[in-house]
Amino acid sequence: MPSNDFDLTGKICIVTGGGRGIGRGMAEGLARNGATVVLTGRTLAPLEEAAAAIGNGAWAHTADVSKEADVIALRDAVIAKHGRIDVLVNNAGVDPIFKQIDRTSLEEWQNIIDINLTGLFLCCKYLGGAMVRGGSVINISSLAGHVGLVRSVPYCASKGGAELLTKALAIDWAERGVRVNTVAPGWVDTDLTHKLLEHEVHGQRMLSGTPMGRFGTPRDMAGGVVFLASDASAFMTGQSLVIDGGWTAA
Repeated sequence: MPSNDFDLTGKICIVTGGGRGIGRGMAEGLARNGATVVLTGRTLAPLEEAAAAIGNGAWAHTADVSKEADVIALRDAVIAKHGRIDVLVNNAGVDPIFKQIDRTSLEEWQNIIDINLTGLFLCCKYLGGAMVRGGSVINISSLAGHVGLVRSVPYCASKGGAELLTKALAIDWAERGVRVNTVAPGWVDTDLTHKLLEHEVHGQRMLSGTPMGRFGTPRDMAGGVVFLASDASAFMTGQSLVIDGGWTAA
């Protein structure tokens, strides 16, 4: 028996977009609690570097979550190596483009929807669909799945869709014993967002709207994912865990 409800020893966990930023922080948190982590993304080098740093049997596999064939190949590779998938963290995504809708092209809209929402659908279908009783799917949403953001219509649409996809799928899969929840991060300082968060106007606006007075870190996001991956959340499904320093409470 595990020594505590948060013990993930022996669990096989896939983290999409796991080579950097929030995804890597989540993967590190899962591994610290005993999980074997499979890191996936479109570029191999950062995935391999992250896997080597994480250790505990972590390994890398390239995949573009918006491409059905890539997601199927990822599923087959993990099943061939480990025989099962216990936890899926759907973290891969793209950031807002901060444009008014009349200046947003169909191509820009489609790119965000393809990765943030269609990619989520494909990973749930093929990776979550391969899970057995006790499995946990954790979809990474955003505070933009709960409140609107300025000049971010495609992004908010994709994250709002992620929240309702999660609730609907949680109902469908409850009988299977597979739980589906979201983690909704606030503004998190990573190598991809640092320039924006340091901006003298936009960054200060984001910081002033965060009651805790600081931006989040990738490690701040890890605890919620470990909780949802573990037996500590065994009776929790269809819910959204918002980790935003109080942004949506203000």
